[in-house]
Order: sequence, then structure tokens, then C-alpha cells
Amino acid sequence: MNERRSLHPIITVFAIAILYLILPGSTSPLLAQQEGGRRITGVITDENNEPLTGATILVTGTTIGTTAGINGEFSLTLPAGKTEIQVSFIGYETQVVPVVDRGTVNIQLQPESFTLDNLIVIGYGTQRKSDLTGSVSNVSSKDFNVGLIGSPEQLINGKVSGVQIMSNSGSPTSGSTIRIRGGASLNASNDPLIVLDGVPLENGGISGNSGNFLSLINPSDIESMTILKDASSTAIYGSRASNGVIIITTKRGTDDRLRVTFNTTNSVQTRTKMADMLSRDQFADIINGRGTVEQKALLGTTSTDWNDQIFRAASGTDNNLSIAGRIASQWPVRVAFGYYNQNGLMKSDNAERFTGSFSFSPSFFADHLRVTLNGKGAVNNNRFTNNEAIWAASTFNPTLPVYSGNSNFGGYDEAIDNSGNPVNGGVRNPLGLVEQYYSASRVSRFIGNADIDYKMHFLPELKLHTTLGYDHAEGKGEIYVPAEAAQYYTTKGRDYGYGPQKNTNRLLTAYLNYNKYLTSVKSSIDATMGYDYQFWKSITAPYSELNTIGEVQTTSAAGDQRHALISYYARLNYTFDNRYMFTATVRRDGTSRFHRDHRWGTFPSVALAWRISEEAFLRDNPLISTLKLRASYGVTGQQEGIGNYNYLPVYTYSQEGAEVQFGDQWLHTYRPEAYVQNLKWETTSSWNMGFDFGFLKDRITGSLDYYTRQTKDLLATVPSPAGSNFDKNILTNVGNVDSRGVEFTLNATPVNTRNFTWDVSYNMTWQKMKVKNLSLVEGSATMNTLVGPTIDSYQFQVLSEGYEPYMFYVYHQLYDEETGKPIEGAYADLDGNGVINSNDLYRYKSPAPDFIFGLSTSLRYDKWTLGMSFRANVGNYVYNGMAMNTGAWSTVSYNSFQINNLSASYLETGFNNRQYLSDYYVRNASFLKMDNLTLGYNFGRITKWCAVNVSAMVQNVFCITGYDGVDPEVPNGMDLSFYPRPRTFSLNVGLEF
Repeated sequence: MNERRSLHPIITVFAIAILYLILPGSTSPLLAQQEGGRRITGVITDENNEPLTGATILVTGTTIGTTAGINGEFSLTLPAGKTEIQVSFIGYETQVVPVVDRGTVNIQLQPESFTLDNLIVIGYGTQRKSDLTGSVSNVSSKDFNVGLIGSPEQLINGKVSGVQIMSNSGSPTSGSTIRIRGGASLNASNDPLIVLDGVPLENGGISGNSGNFLSLINPSDIESMTILKDASSTAIYGSRASNGVIIITTKRGTDDRLRVTFNTTNSVQTRTKMADMLSRDQFADIINGRGTVEQKALLGTTSTDWNDQIFRAASGTDNNLSIAGRIASQWPVRVAFGYYNQNGLMKSDNAERFTGSFSFSPSFFADHLRVTLNGKGAVNNNRFTNNEAIWAASTFNPTLPVYSGNSNFGGYDEAIDNSGNPVNGGVRNPLGLVEQYYSASRVSRFIGNADIDYKMHFLPELKLHTTLGYDHAEGKGEIYVPAEAAQYYTTKGRDYGYGPQKNTNRLLTAYLNYNKYLTSVKSSIDATMGYDYQFWKSITAPYSELNTIGEVQTTSAAGDQRHALISYYARLNYTFDNRYMFTATVRRDGTSRFHRDHRWGTFPSVALAWRISEEAFLRDNPLISTLKLRASYGVTGQQEGIGNYNYLPVYTYSQEGAEVQFGDQWLHTYRPEAYVQNLKWETTSSWNMGFDFGFLKDRITGSLDYYTRQTKDLLATVPSPAGSNFDKNILTNVGNVDSRGVEFTLNATPVNTRNFTWDVSYNMTWQKMKVKNLSLVEGSATMNTLVGPTIDSYQFQVLSEGYEPYMFYVYHQLYDEETGKPIEGAYADLDGNGVINSNDLYRYKSPAPDFIFGLSTSLRYDKWTLGMSFRANVGNYVYNGMAMNTGAWSTVSYNSFQINNLSASYLETGFNNRQYLSDYYVRNASFLKMDNLTLGYNFGRITKWCAVNVSAMVQNVFCITGYDGVDPEVPNGMDLSFYPRPRTFSLNVGLEF
């Protein structure tokens, strides 16, 4: 990919350096001094007794002040009655100094302690929290969610406004859906970019672990997570930043002595709620009252709770050992090992993980050169359960026994036809589905990076940073179902392995950073310019699905997927007088996923901020300690989730059975695939307005943001006109989507005494998304596009111009005025033509919540701590597909050899047939959940060399909701036999040596 490189970033950096060299130092008064009063003089120095030219000296409680001269000297006249001065300098702790009866006052300032509380990791660098111009949130390890945490994203669930995290199921092998500001696309990826210690990770899965690529990272190794939300903060990542960025920083060595810590968490998980089905007696009564003679004959004499048969109380453990500190005066080091093992609620479901990590950060040449080596390795062993058993446990005849008493089908009681074979398409024995199904995988991953930071000896303010990153994962698995199992009886079982798949991600980053405070003009400049090259490769071995006697059922061809990204970027942060801030960013990306004519994209952003609290009229306000206004605009891109070769004409080699005869030979064919040569970037333009506030010396802090976002040239799959391409659907750029939202965050410490501290954190999000255009030609009429899961060829959600995406597309149900019950097949004739047809379908509600709330509180009394966290969604709706699918008499019997249980909703509706598209099944799923409850006690040092703390925790404590399904949080708003999320009881013991 050839690109004409711009010289503007280089010129900018050199211009800054020249400006610094030629600007003369000067001493100018900060504010007018008052005539009369007592005069004091002195010198302001740093920790090394070097003069701090430009330090601000202010008479406390007034606007009278001055700045230190070239040698740090100052002279100031105090008004009558004033006895204190306030001395400040960027990068140093502010001091308030009494000057009673003192004519000469010499003051030494100490550097600020740049902990993670006031220094935020951003893209390609760090920045003081007070200097941020964009919408950025940071969660450090002390504020993470606690308990048995299997994957990093769960550490911040409910902690950040605008961020929604939902586990896709209750299985320990499942992943999570992460959305920042709701996502920006329709068909392309809505996942945020994850950056681990400077290495952007590929979001795609791998064989054996497709659901959760983050599960290979040990949450115990993580120090902080920074969430970049607006375009000002994300534009530095350009084409991958439309959906926000999550920067994960792992723990490293410290300058302290070596310390050994060991933490063990052991837990047990229990079920919360299952699908509301008829009890055994209710089912028998209905069959006896309404069933045919043949159906009554299928009733058994036992009572079996099939959920009890396939679910269990699940144990888990998480153990972590680390050694951290320094092994020499300038050599911080950390080494850690972890072991995690969690059984799932369903039998045979299990996730096991072994992890190891190291960090080594030596420095040389008086700290001018620092080398950081990070490595994280993991091995996951997964056992997957048969999720079809969840549906079967809800619907299988509850009057039948578990076992048949004979050896057929492994001894499990199954529905059979007149030939003694399992009924074709029948519901299988739930326990048989679990115990006769073996699926396992093994996935290994190594993520490493080597960082080199060099502060130029001739110009210490100029730093060169390079990163070499490497991410390699391998996954493979196997599946076995015995030939006698009813599920695969006709195909004689299954017995095959898949993989290995090998994914490799290589990164080269190099950038220059110039960071300087120009005393003479009271300006701080932080300029960065750099280059990235990233290359991904995924190789998959071919395999065939076999039955237990070696017969090929299907085949999968080998895969070889590759793509690359080249980037140039520059950023300038400018601060004047610690009050006025300006940030400008530009990134130029070139990707191999598009044709050379559309390969390059430019993604700029600009932001302004005003620290009003640093103005003279607010600087000493006893109530307002922080007040900052922010505004930003930027453009980001999208190229994820679309494949690597959609712009190229590609031929696919045919599978076994898809061959043609040529003479005496059977030859494979090559099928042309659809392609669009002019594919280009999906781009998102964003505006953000916000302000940060703090009261009572920042005992109360928070922020309020309003944003708008417009995504155009959506990468979407749409129908292609007949004869215009090689497929009925093509991936192309089509349509626009707009979104807007409000985010509010409030943090407070209502009580802070020696023995008692109370902290509270609250966040709220309101967001809306609307489809503006779905046509290839803007302004032309388009048809509604049905999307989402399918039940019996029906789809229930729609994309329509002018509406929220994924709204439910249903009929308006009519009800009996006397009983209030729904009338079967009776729907509103919305177009008034006297006929109920597809023209009467309407868009009704959305799975996306109107409001998202999060609340965390922590109380510390002496050595005791109590923590709680809550989440709430308001205005989200769910289609209860489980109730619809099992809520009609016709579902009692799909065949003459079996009867099936019914949803409890049948008692209300009495439906004879399924009412697929009735809005009766679209339910309000608003909820309030208590996610965590923690009680801990810190014993301190029980011996000279050992400190101990103990805590008890409950996760998923309760859920208050009006929704009648298993869980009001389900993927895509479609409730289809959902694996329940567990309630977890844990005990943690921590030791430090």
C-alpha cells in the first residue's frame, strides 16, 4: 500500500522544538498587586533545589498574585490581615504556606504523585485526568467488581456510563456482548477495540473458544481499564474506533521491595429461575381433560423435574500467586501464575484456565532509557454442554421416567416410532442429550510486547517510543456422540476433531513524543506523531465431520485469512495557563480489506476544554473545586466484521457431492462468489459536549456529556438485483444511522473519617439510535428488512428508515373486553381494508433500553468493608419466544408418538395454534439487579511477615422485574431457551508476604 506521506506532523514537532529554543524567558505579573501592606520575597524551587520559573504565587482568598522569575524569585505585597499564600506549578503539588511575621519565604515544591487516580492511560501515551479534553472513563483495580470473575469485561460491568456489558448466557464458556454508546453500525461489528498493553487485539474467536476471546486473559493481572468514548479520544485509533476503545493496562513491578501475594476464591453456583412451564400435575390434568385417547395413553406414572436432571450446584475456584517489586534499584519486576476452574450449572459444562504472566521494566542511563517486557500466556480447556437440552428439559413429558429399563439408546427413555426407532424430529431425553454428548476444546494463547522508551539526552522533553507486539493463539477440539444416542441415531453418531486453527497478530509501533512546559508563555505542549503496522493471519486446517463408523457427513475446507493495516498519526495537546486546552488528532489508515482506490481513509478530530475552576474568580471558591467544559468533534472508521476479500472476485472449491462427471471422472467445480469492488470505509462523525465538576475539595465529583453520532456508508448486506452479481445478497456501502445520548456520572464520599469511610458511585445513560437511510440511493423508498433469529421461517425484528433498529415487527393483539384475555388470531386492522395481512404489521418497541443505571457503594469501618453494586435497565423489551413456542395446544404433539409440556402462559391464553407475530409476547423487560454484595475483614499482619484479609461475596444477588421469562437480559432481545445466569456464593482469602 503506497501512500504519499505528509510532512505536516514532522514540521509541527520541529517547529515546537525551535519555538522552545528561541522564546526568551520573562517574568510577568500574574495579576495586579495591591499597593500598600506587608511585602514578602522568596525563591520557589523544585525537589532538587532548581528554580521553578513561572510558578504561581497567590494570596489566599484574593485575586492578588505574581509569578516566579527566571531564578525562581518572587516579590509580593500582602494586603492587611492576609497571612497565607498559595504556591502552584504544573506537575507539582500545590502548597498553602503561612507567612505570619515572615519577610522572606523560600518554598520547595514536590512533584505530583502520578498514580492511576490522576494519570490516565490514553491512546499512545498518558495524560493527567485534569487535562483531558475528551470523554474518557477510567476504572482502577480498587474499584473493580469482585467475586469469581472469569473474564476481564465483567470487572467493569455497571461501572461506567455509556457502557453496556451483557453475558451471552450463564455458561462459563460463553462470552459477553460489549457496547459503548450502543455501537455505531448495523451489519458490521459493533464491538469496541480492545488494546492490551499497547497491542490492539483482534476481536474474532478461534476454534474451541469462539464465544469469548477475552477469557484467555486473567482478570487478576489487570491494573486498570480506560474507556475512550468520544471521537476526540478514539480518533487516534482511526478506522477501528467507531465503537469506542477499551485500553487494558496490566499490573507491573513497583519500586518497593519484593512482595508475594496469594489469593484464592472458592465458590458454589445455584440456579435462579427457569422457564415457567406447567407442573407435572397441571400437564396431566390438561392432557386428561382435552387430549385424545392416544395422547392420554402417552402419560406416564412418574414425576420428573427435567431441569433437576440436567442442572446442578456448580463449584468453582480461582487461585492467583504473584511476586512483585524490584530486584535492583532500577529493575521493577512482576511474575504471576493463575489457575481458574468453573463448572457450569449444566452437567458436563466446564471452563478451566492456566495462566502465567511476567513484566520486567529495567531502566538505564539515568532513566533516559526504559525497556518494558510484558508476556501473558494462557491455556484454556473447555467442556461444552449440549444446549439443546435446555429446550428439551422445558418441553419433555414430565410424567416419564429418566431411564427406560432397557439398553436401547443408552438406557434413556426416548420417544420411539412403530419401528422402534427414535421419532424423527421428536424432543429427546434431556439427560441423554447431556450425558451422551462430549465436546471439548483446548486453546492456548500468548500475548507479548516489548516497549522501548528513550528520552533524548540532548533534549529530554523529546521521547522515542517503540512497541513490538505479538499475539498468537491456537485452538482445536473434538466432538463425540455414540451411535446409540437418539439425537444422532440415524447418522450413527458423531466422532471427529476440528482444527487446529492458528491466529497470529503482529504489531510494530513507533512514535515521537515531545512534552514541554514553556514557562515564558505559560503553555504546556504534548505532541505525538507515529507509525503503526499490524498484520493478522488465521490458518485453519481442513476436517471432515464423521460418524462413529468413519463415514463422512460433511467436510470443511482449509482456511487462510490475512489482512494488514498501515497507519500514520499525529496528536497535539496544548494547554495555556492550566486553564485552556486544545487537542487535535489525525490518523491516516490503509487497509488490505478494500480495493487500492478506496484503501486509505483519514480520521481527524479536534477538542477544546476550559477549566473554569482555575479562573481567578473561582480558584479559591470553598464549594467548587473543579469545573471544566469540554467540546469535541471527530471522525472515526469501521472495517471490522466484513471479511477480508469482499472486494475481490473469489472462487470457492466445491464440497464432496457437488461434482460433475467428465468422462470416467468426477470433477469438483469452482463457484464464483459475490463481490463489490468499490467497498470503502464506514465512517462515523461524532459531536460531544460535556463538563466535569467537583465540589468540596472533590469530595463530590462527576461529569455530564451529550453526544450525537452519524454513521454513513454503512457496510451492510442487501439484496442484489437479479443478474447483477453472483449472489442474491451482496455486502456493500448503503445507508446512514444516527444516534444520540446523555451520560451522567457522580462520585461522592459522604463520610471520610479516620475509622469510617463511605463512597458512592452512580452513573446514568440515555441513548437512542435511528436508521436514517437503507437504500443505495439516498432518498429513494426502501422495503422493511427483516432481521434477527428465525422460528419456523418467521423473523420478528425489522430495520426501517426513521425508526430504531431491531424493533419488533408484529401484529397488534386484540383482547376480550370481559376476560381481558387475548383472542386467538384477532389483530388490529391497522390499514382499515378489512383484511389482516402483512400491511397490518407494525413496529413495536425495541430491545435497547431507554435508560441504563449503575450504582456502587462501599463502606469501610475500622477493618471491615461492605460493598454493593446495582444495575438497572428501563424501557427494554424482549420477545418471549419460549412462551410463544410452547404456549399453544398444537405444541403438545408434533407427532403421534410423543406429548410435550406447555408454557404456563397457555393457562391464560388457551391458544390452539402458535401466534407467532402477536405483540402479546413482546414484554417489558425493565429490571433492577443487585450484581454484587461483599463483606470483608482485613486482619492486617497476623505475624511479622504475613498479612491476611478475608471476604465473602454473592454475585447476581437478586433481580426485580416484571418480565415473566428466565432473564430480562437476553441477546438481541429474543428469549429462546436461555441458559440461566447463576447466583454465585464465594469466599476469598488473600495473603501478602
